[in-house]
Amino acid sequence: MYFRLLLFFLRVRRKAPLSIWDTSHASFRVNLADLDVQRHMNNGRYLSIMDLGRMDLMLRSGFWKQVTDQGWYPVVAGQTITYRRSLTLGQRFEVATRVIGYDERWIYMEQVFRRGSTVIADAIVRARFLRTSGGSVDVQEVLGLVGSVPEHLEVPHWVTEWNEGSSRHGREL
Repeated sequence: MYFRLLLFFLRVRRKAPLSIWDTSHASFRVNLADLDVQRHMNNGRYLSIMDLGRMDLMLRSGFWKQVTDQGWYPVVAGQTITYRRSLTLGQRFEVATRVIGYDERWIYMEQVFRRGSTVIADAIVRARFLRTSGGSVDVQEVLGLVGSVPEHLEVPHWVTEWNEGSSRHGREL
């Protein structure tokens, strides 16, 4: 993963800038370290690659510099992913990443893995920002860094239900 990370940072510098409200497209290829015993990409590897997809969007939009200058860092608080097809050794694929909305506590992103027009997996990520000095950053404060927010952003109803359900789940254990 470190080699992939190094290549990612070298490639992202040559890519066109984006707005934080755009969709980022990051390309990858399945390598030996990605495979599980069934010889397809391990389900956990998808989550690691999703980190890179989010970094692609934040770096290309300049948002990463803005948040780190504030002494903030992003954390994933929850995610749900649906695997639709397998990826095997040597296959190229793309991860599309976009912000789909926010509420009073969370920022929500959608990430879709594709080979050509075929959806391989799709995920929703619930994230927030923390301060390096301790504590969390209010969503409105985060949005203040980006200026105007597109009007079309609205968290889908099913994502709200997933968020509410996942926030309660596990408390009985």
